[in-house]
Amino acid sequence: MKKAIIFDSGTLISFSIAGMLGKIKELKDVFDGEFLITEDVKKEVIDKPLTIKRFELEALRVKRLLDKDVLVMPEKIGINKSEIDKKTEEIMSIANNTFYEKNKPIKLIDYGEASCLALSRILNEKNIENIIAVDERTLRMLSEKPENLERLLHDKLHTKVNSKKENFKFFKEFKFIRSSELVYIAFKKGFFDLKDHDTVLDALLYAVKFNGCSISSEEINEIKKLARSSK
Repeated sequence: MKKAIIFDSGTLISFSIAGMLGKIKELKDVFDGEFLITEDVKKEVIDKPLTIKRFELEALRVKRLLDKDVLVMPEKIGINKSEIDKKTEEIMSIANNTFYEKNKPIKLIDYGEASCLALSRILNEKNIENIIAVDERTLRMLSEKPENLERLLHDKLHTKVNSKKENFKFFKEFKFIRSSELVYIAFKKGFFDLKDHDTVLDALLYAVKFNGCSISSEEINEIKKLARSSK
């Protein structure tokens, strides 16, 4: 395996609710690598939703991707669950003890997100190029701009937030992509057979925005400009 995309639950949910899960398979068909999900993510998007009638159909659609090996578990590429679990616990402990409100730690990430980081770190150690597909802003900011995250938490909680800045470097190595960027790639590959391309791209990007992808209207306009300039 040369490279991999690790999918967090939020990205799969964004694609599913927006009716675009089929595009995951089309993206996989042109990707020289694997699309991976961890056991914790599987619990969030398949196992638990299958027990809730409201979400059962969406869970079955994601399960179909797993059954057809569009999405694969780490065990299929020789990475065992216990190794991921150990690193997940370490990452949970560090991430959720980095920022403090009145000397109380602020919980930033859950097990699904932490397991994605854990798998990414294992792949990095194996020199396998990888990126994490995640729509939630907090996780990306923790890695890319932790100082901005500290200010964001301060504004959100309306109180002073302190941080263990020595923890920041622990999260520097991770790379991320959002569902909006994956949609743009699918759009550029011609996977959406619809006319009036500018309107279609606008509709696709707002579909994932309104279904959980953290992307601003300004960013959407920039992507549309990029698409027009690259025709």
